[in-house]
Amino acid sequence: MQFNHYLNFQGETEVAFNFYKSVFGGEFSHFQKYTDLADAQIAEHEKDYVLHVSLPINAFTELMGSDTSEQFCAQNSAPFIKGNNHYISINLDASEQAEAKRLFDALSVNGQVEMPLEKTFWGAIYGAFTDQFGVKWMINCQLEDH
Repeated sequence: MQFNHYLNFQGETEVAFNFYKSVFGGEFSHFQKYTDLADAQIAEHEKDYVLHVSLPINAFTELMGSDTSEQFCAQNSAPFIKGNNHYISINLDASEQAEAKRLFDALSVNGQVEMPLEKTFWGAIYGAFTDQFGVKWMINCQLEDH
């Protein structure tokens, strides 16, 4: 199991992560924009937004992030607020699916689920929620290489 920090922005992810890369060094292990998806359902002015970026900091930590779209914020009744754009991301291997479900179910009790834990297009089961104390979490259990 690995804990990482996940940052959301609204159109500033690429600039922010290039800055973080200049500070921490290294190369992105993953960088994908919404335009890389053939069927992206996103507003024209958001087509160049970052879908996901990962910057390894050391052998145990990655700084990750993405741009939130207006549509995503509207669907989840969670407006983007600069300064409240941070998640704790728990990343598990395919062999830990039961643990991913246990953690999601336990941590989200009395909280608000943004995305239920379910299979995704990037080959994982994933879910996001705010716990009862206002802490934002993501659970990502990679099922296949992507």
